[in-house]
Order: sequence, then C-alpha cells, then structure tokens
Amino acid sequence: MSDKNHFETEAIRTQTETSQFSEHSVPLYLTSGFVFDDAEEMRASFAEEKQRDLYSRYSNPNVNEFIDKVCKMEGAESGFAFASGMAAVFSTFATLLNAGDHVLSCSSVFGATHGLFTKYLPKWNIECSYFNINEVETVESLIQPNTKFIYAETPTNPGVDVLDLELLSAICKKHNLLLVVDNCFATPYLQNPIKYGADLVIHSATKLMDGQGRVLGGVTVGKKELIREIYLFSRLTGPAMSAFNAWVLSKSLETLAVRVEKHCENALKIAAFLENHPKVNWVKYPFLKSHPKYDIAKKQMRLGGNIIAFEVKGGIDGGRKFFDNIKLCSLSANLGDTRTIVTHPASTTHAKVEAEVKAAVGITDGAVRISVGLEHVDDIIKDLDQALNHAE
Repeated sequence: MSDKNHFETEAIRTQTETSQFSEHSVPLYLTSGFVFDDAEEMRASFAEEKQRDLYSRYSNPNVNEFIDKVCKMEGAESGFAFASGMAAVFSTFATLLNAGDHVLSCSSVFGATHGLFTKYLPKWNIECSYFNINEVETVESLIQPNTKFIYAETPTNPGVDVLDLELLSAICKKHNLLLVVDNCFATPYLQNPIKYGADLVIHSATKLMDGQGRVLGGVTVGKKELIREIYLFSRLTGPAMSAFNAWVLSKSLETLAVRVEKHCENALKIAAFLENHPKVNWVKYPFLKSHPKYDIAKKQMRLGGNIIAFEVKGGIDGGRKFFDNIKLCSLSANLGDTRTIVTHPASTTHAKVEAEVKAAVGITDGAVRISVGLEHVDDIIKDLDQALNHAE
C-alpha cells in the first residue's frame, strides 16, 4: 500500500499549524501584518533567509493552508493564491510574458480571458493566436519563434469541449514551450493536468472549490521556479487572496470530493435526459458517448464534471422562452454552486466576444450552459423539461 494519503484525507488533514489554544478547526488570521522579535529577525525575514509570514499581501496562514491543499491535490511543487480567478489568469500571463511574445491558445476560452488576449495584451505588443479545438493537428503550424506558451481550458468554457493534455504537452516539449492549463471546470478531484505534462495549472476557486457561491478566489500552482516569479510579480502588484476567503475555501476543499461526485452523478443523468428531449438540437457532456472527445475525457478525467452545454430549438426566441419559464434553477452567470444555474453565454459571459469567434466555438443564440447543482436530480429535470416545453 502507498504511503501517500488519498485525495479526501489530504483535503481534510492538510492544515496550518495549531496555535497555543490547540484548536481543532483552523482559526481566522485577520491581520494585515506580523510582528518580529528584534531587528535581526526582521532583517533576515525580509531578506528571505528566514521563512515566515511578513505581510498578508505576500502570505498569510489561512492563504498558505489553502495553497498547500491545492498543491497536494494537483501534485504541484508550489502555488500562489489570488483575489479571483481572473486575477490568477492575468498575473500568470503578466509574469510569463514580455513585449514581443506570442501566446497560442485553444479557441474556446472564458470570455474575460478572451478579452485579455484581444484587448489588453496587444497594448503591450503581445500577440495571441487561436487553434481550433477540433483541429489539434494544426497546433504546430501556428507556433511562432516568439511563442512563449500554449494555453488551454479543458473542459472548455462554455462549449464543454475536451482537449488531449498529453498531446499538447508533447507539442510543448518538442518546441520548448510552457503548457498552462485552466482546470476550473474539472477541479483537482477530476483531473490533474500536471500528471499529463502541464507546467502551470490555474483555477477559479470561486466555482466548485467554494461550491456555494459565497466568495471569490483564484490560484495558480505548478513548477516551483515559475511560481517564484509569479509570487514576486504579485507581491508588488497586490492581487492576493484575503485571509477570510482563504479560510472559507480551505473548509470547502474538505468536502470537494463528495460534492463533486454528486454533481457529476446528477449531471450525467440530466445530460442523458436532454439528449433525448425533442426540443433540444444537441448536447455536449464529456461522459456522454456522443461527445466527440469521449475517449479522451475518459482517459484524463475521473468523472464528467457538472457543466453541460446544449442548444434549445427555436434559436434566440426559443432560448428566451426557455429562460423566462425556468422556475427552480437560477438564472446567473456563475457556476459550480450547490444550486443549479442556467446561463445564456451569447448574451452574458461571452456577450463581448466577436460574432465570428462565438460561431467558431459553437456559442449559438440558442446555446445554454447548465451548472448542475446538488438538488434532487428529478426536481432539476422537471424544471428543465417544463421550460423546454415552452421553448418553441
């Protein structure tokens, strides 16, 4: 038997050291700064000759615990936690990239990430190209002499497409590039990109890591030398996670495995229901056999996740009628909540994405993204069914 503890045990038992009060549950460390015994300790600490907390913009016991948990879950050497998922994405990009660099990304990415690629990175003379998620064989032809890394989401947001991480890693190694993976939809419980060759893994902890729609957070984990540079950038620019949010997220990670198991169980049943519904044109869910990358999903994911994409018949009018008739599920742009959420990407999360880009990644007027929650599956299906029956 392996000496290494199982995922659930590490999630629960990885904690910051106990204080003089011998508490069982880790307390909140709501402090901006930390004190030193004397001038020499203060000097040595800021010179990094002594490892300890200096200031909560740099590190904090609650934030350290959260990072440690995620690192163990992902099999990463080190990490840094941020105020939001997008703070993690931007800070990682800003650390790795210089003026004149090029990024190669999968075409289906979160709308805000697309905005960084198209609106802000070009301001600093950083170029981004997209490769078609269904034509991975074209990736190598798009690599330029100044390409710094390949960026991928899998499953993608909101198309729920699946990319072969092993293949992308092999391409990166061949061309001496980094592989950066957004693992938000899968969580560390379902998928570990580092196992398949990723150098850095990013999460929006706001989603399934929190799991109850309460706090914002983000984290990047991976190779120690890369995280060191991300830490130095973030220490100066200040996107750090708050102690309170880290405390909430650390407690949430203790139940991540059991929650995600149920999310996935519900999602698979709902995906099968939608696939057979007369008011639905198509359904995409990684663990449906009809998913074009089903075999890859089965290889690199434990279960299929809690996100389903499908298209309502009747186009934008059908979609509007569907959303207007939802009763139980929530209309929101968030995901990964205990409560089931239905989202219309074309008018919300991806509203500012160019029409041709949306079309290329399957974001049609009738496309719906469901974040399946933990309600009884029969009640979720009943609500979706009655709303779909109003769609045309």
